[in-house]
Amino acid sequence: MTETRSDMLLGARTIFPIIIAAFPIGLVFGAVAVGKGLSPLEVGLMSALVFAGGSQFVAMDLWTHPASWSALGFAALLVNMRHVLMGASLDRALSAFRGPQKPLALMVMADENWALAEARARAAPLTPAYYFGMAAPFYLNWIVSSLIGAGLGALLGDPAVTGLDFAFPALFIVLVMGFWKGRATALVLLASGAAAVVTHQTVGGAWHIVAGALAGLVAATALALKGDAA
Repeated sequence: MTETRSDMLLGARTIFPIIIAAFPIGLVFGAVAVGKGLSPLEVGLMSALVFAGGSQFVAMDLWTHPASWSALGFAALLVNMRHVLMGASLDRALSAFRGPQKPLALMVMADENWALAEARARAAPLTPAYYFGMAAPFYLNWIVSSLIGAGLGALLGDPAVTGLDFAFPALFIVLVMGFWKGRATALVLLASGAAAVVTHQTVGGAWHIVAGALAGLVAATALALKGDAA
C-alpha cells in the first residue's frame, strides 16, 4: 500500500504542471461551447464522455443549429485517429495492468498523460498507480475547467485578446520538446508541420491533422530504416 500510494502521488506531482497549463484551455472550451448554444450541463457531459480537447474544439468550429451529427462525428474521428498510434505505442508499457485496468487506461489516455507515461516507461516500469495518479486528476481538471468556462461564458471574452488561445499550442510545444532527440526529431516535426500547413491551406476541414500525423509517421519510419531514430 505504501508503494502504491507513493506511485500515485508521484504521478499526481508529475502531471500537476500540465494541469495548470491545461486549465485555461478548458476555460476557453467551456466559453466557446456555451457561445455555440450548449448548456453548462452539456459542456460538462461532452468533456466527460469525449475527453479529447482537439476534437471538441473542432466540433465547436463545425457546430450549427441543428447540428450535423455525421459531420461532427467524422471530424472527431479524423482528429482522434492519432489515438490509435498512441495506444499502440503505450500498450507495450502496460504489462503490469490487469483486468479492466488496461482498457480504462486507454479510455482516459490523452496527449498529455500519454507523453508523460511514455517518458516514465523509458526510465522505470509504468505501474497502474502511477498512471492513474496522473490520468485521474487530469481528467477531472478538464471537466471542472470546462464547467467553469461555461459558467463564466462571455466574461472571458475573446481568447485571442487575452492570449488564452495560445495555451493549447504552447502546451504541445512543451510536450514535443520532451521527446527531442536532435536532427531526426526536427526532420519529423518539419515533415509533419509542412504537410499540415499545406493541407490546411488547400483542403481545409480537419484533414490537416491526419496529413500531419501521416507525414510525421512516414518521416519517422524512413529515418528509422536509415538507422537515424527520431
